[in-house]
Amino acid sequence: MSHPVVAITMGDAAGVGPEVVVKALAGDAARLPFRPLVVGDAARLRRAVELTGVPLDVNPVGSPEEAAWQPGTVDCIDLRNIPEDLPFGRLSAVAGEGAYQYVAAATRLAGERRVAAICTAPLNKEALHAAGHKYPGHTELLAELTGTPEVSMLLSAPRLRVIHVTTHIGLVDAVAKIEPGLVERTIRRGHATLTAAGVSTPRIAVCGINPHAGENGLFGHGEEEEKVVPGIEAVRADGIDAQGPLPADTVFFRAVRGDFDLVVAMYHDQGHGPVKVLGLDAGVNITVGLPVIRTSVDHGTAFDIAGTGRADEASMVEALRQATELAPGGGD
Repeated sequence: MSHPVVAITMGDAAGVGPEVVVKALAGDAARLPFRPLVVGDAARLRRAVELTGVPLDVNPVGSPEEAAWQPGTVDCIDLRNIPEDLPFGRLSAVAGEGAYQYVAAATRLAGERRVAAICTAPLNKEALHAAGHKYPGHTELLAELTGTPEVSMLLSAPRLRVIHVTTHIGLVDAVAKIEPGLVERTIRRGHATLTAAGVSTPRIAVCGINPHAGENGLFGHGEEEEKVVPGIEAVRADGIDAQGPLPADTVFFRAVRGDFDLVVAMYHDQGHGPVKVLGLDAGVNITVGLPVIRTSVDHGTAFDIAGTGRADEASMVEALRQATELAPGGGD
């Protein structure tokens, strides 16, 4: 069976995306059983090769069918939308537009089944907004491009996986948005993702909203009983092993210890903080619920070191590994 084709979006051209892509493909990712196809700007990738000094050639192509798949060469669907003199490390609407176009093109290819999965390098939200694309990030952009009404963000780090009920909204708005149906659907999406990845009976921990998960009404206004418990009960009725609501101040330790395969976090920082403490460089972001496989690095554009060649590619390597394993026909 042929290896799956993974479309790799180059991300914001002013950030570290081009660098981590070429470093990953010239290094550990070269041994993965997949066919990499970068969607980006070939000249910018060549500049990244020069900056990093990796032994990699760039082959511009117009479609996946034109790719050569040769060792030591990265095939790139070349949109040619980045000026040669675009500086690294500076906010740019041009780079924001480029990043949007890479994601849009990769999504079209995935929808046409011409690639098996998408792996995204980081974009910059301010640059995206400056280009007129008002999305909080990749997750919401991909949801709209695929016509998906609801998705979840799942972060994976060494020894810890976390899926989020809410993400890029303020804390007060997050608490208001949480309701039993959303909790239930999030648990089910996480369960389905883990079973597809080979975890036969996932053990799922569900966080509370308040400190100590409300401690029987001592903290909060009964949010756990009203918003979280019914969602847990609904999935448990179908045989899903979901426990909670559990105090967030101890549940991540328990998950790392091995008690759980997945933690359901109620809001952005509740889940992101523990994951990034454990594995900022090796963390992976997986968008759950899309009709296409999408993984991503779990770091930003790092403008402070962009263009220096010092960016760490570990998260990109892991994101490519998981995209390969989740893709149809992957992991062979």
